[in-house]
Amino acid sequence: MSGPVLVVELAEPVPPISIQKLRDLLVRSLSHFEEKRVGEYDLNIHAESLGIVDTGGIDGRRPAMVSLMGPGIGDEALFEAEHADEVDQEPLIGFTPTHAVNVIAFCNRPVDHVVTALLTAAVMDVMGGVANAELREDQVPIVVGLPGIVATMMDPWPAVYGSAEFLRVWARQPGFRLLK
Repeated sequence: MSGPVLVVELAEPVPPISIQKLRDLLVRSLSHFEEKRVGEYDLNIHAESLGIVDTGGIDGRRPAMVSLMGPGIGDEALFEAEHADEVDQEPLIGFTPTHAVNVIAFCNRPVDHVVTALLTAAVMDVMGGVANAELREDQVPIVVGLPGIVATMMDPWPAVYGSAEFLRVWARQPGFRLLK
C-alpha cells in the first residue's frame, strides 16, 4: 500500500556536501538504509528517532523513501513530469523550483503520516526548501493560522507551502493526516 508523500521544492542545484549531510542524517535515524543512487534512499526509519512516542500500537520502524530529483541528479524526466501540472510557483514561494526532494511513506497508517511530515522537516533542516502539501478542503481552516506558512492556494486544488516549523506544528494537530 502506498502512503503519504511530501515534496520539498528547492531553489537551486544541491551541492554534494548537502547530499552527504542528508545521507548522514538518514543513516543516524534508520534500522535499514539502502542507497539506490546518490540522493535516493530506501529506508526503515524509527518513528522514535523523530520524537514520535505514540505509534498506534504498531512497530515503530516505518518503510519510506527519500529521493532527490532534478537536472544533474535523480530522475530529471520525473521532476519535469511532476512539475508540469503545477501553477507558477515563483509568485507563491519566491522561486521556480530547479530540484525537489520527495519523501514517500510505503504504509498508510496514521503514524506514517506523522513520520512523513517529521522526516520531511528533518530533510528540510539539512537541504532547505519549501514543503508543498496538498490539502483536503476541510484542512484549509486548520492550517491557515499555523506558523511557517509561506503560501496557500485553492486553485486548481487546495495546497499549502510551508517551512519545517510548519510541518512540525501541523503534525501535532489532532487528527493530522496528509492528503496523498
